Amino acid sequence: LTPPKERTSGPGAGVDLGRPCSVIVLNDSHNTFEGVATILSQFVPGVDHAKGMAFAKTIHTKGQATVWRGDHERAELVWEQLKDAGLTMAPLTDG
Repeated sequence: LTPPKERTSGPGAGVDLGRPCSVIVLNDSHNTFEGVATILSQFVPGVDHAKGMAFAKTIHTKGQATVWRGDHERAELVWEQLKDAGLTMAPLTDG
């Protein structure tokens, strides 16, 4: 068996692709609660609009929220989709 490969560039550079990863959205001054909720419900597995609004409130009050945890490969996809949709993202983190 071959061990998982490590990326040399991108949001998960140097991270073991088989390890769990957290996707964290940061507060910013240009996204609305409604916009954040809509984006999260479009791209984060298991998040509907109501849960997206709850995340948006947490992001606003605490400055960030972990919106998804799972395998690195899927986390990277979700991270990229959220960033491309305009959310402010923290780097991917283990755990």
